Amino acid sequence: MGILPAVERRKCMVRVRRADGRAPVRERSEEGRAAMAYELVIGNFNTSSWSLRSWVLMHQFGFAFDEVFVRLTDAQNRYVEGRAAEVGRHSPSGTVPVLRIDGAPVWDTLAIAETLAERHADLDMWPSVPQARAHARAVSAEMHAGFTPLRAEHPMDISHYRPVNAVSDAVASNIRRIVALWGECRSRFAGDGEFLFGAFSIADSMYAPVVSRFATYGIDPRAYGGDEKTLAYMQAVWAVPAMVAFRERAVAEIGAQRADAFPDWIA
Repeated sequence: MGILPAVERRKCMVRVRRADGRAPVRERSEEGRAAMAYELVIGNFNTSSWSLRSWVLMHQFGFAFDEVFVRLTDAQNRYVEGRAAEVGRHSPSGTVPVLRIDGAPVWDTLAIAETLAERHADLDMWPSVPQARAHARAVSAEMHAGFTPLRAEHPMDISHYRPVNAVSDAVASNIRRIVALWGECRSRFAGDGEFLFGAFSIADSMYAPVVSRFATYGIDPRAYGGDEKTLAYMQAVWAVPAMVAFRERAVAEIGAQRADAFPDWIA
């Protein structure tokens, strides 16, 4: 018999403070009553890249939420018996993450991000300038729908360093496109900021697992058209407090004392 899915619930009161220093986001109705409660259903910290995107986004922007963790694989990355049924209890699509708002589900990472941005426009989760905002949406959608070879051949394993000697032609093409995309965003819209559009945004949360993959598999973007600015962007994402907290949870999940040592150009 396989290992039954472990389901854990915890309140996330956000170890990461909002950039503006204000308290965690707790949405309220127009009448001032405590309103919509947020519950985020996620999968494994070490391997669920889509869960990372929503979890890091909500932490980095200071949302308070209840976390429901469903273990999809064990420490040896073997699928857990009953995982599909357990996820199906929370998600109409049978996938994670899912954001439940007063019990009503919003599934799909990009839909979750758009919903939060719409409900909390004051947080500027997308860039405030219309041209930059449109570009950020486009590159986020490209990540959401594309780069299948990179995602399939180099799955997320955020706690480990497993460098590869070479990548397939299809993956190399993906990497070159991502590196070029990052460079264009930063040169056109970042100004003096560290991230794709200056301040941390939804777009950065969408590409955070790519930064993780490059680190895990020792993929140096300088071999694919990148430069020191590319490395600086990756280092900024890697050091985001919510990313650091996510990696700590991943290490604890696999029962390790610490993550593997990563190359100097990312650590």
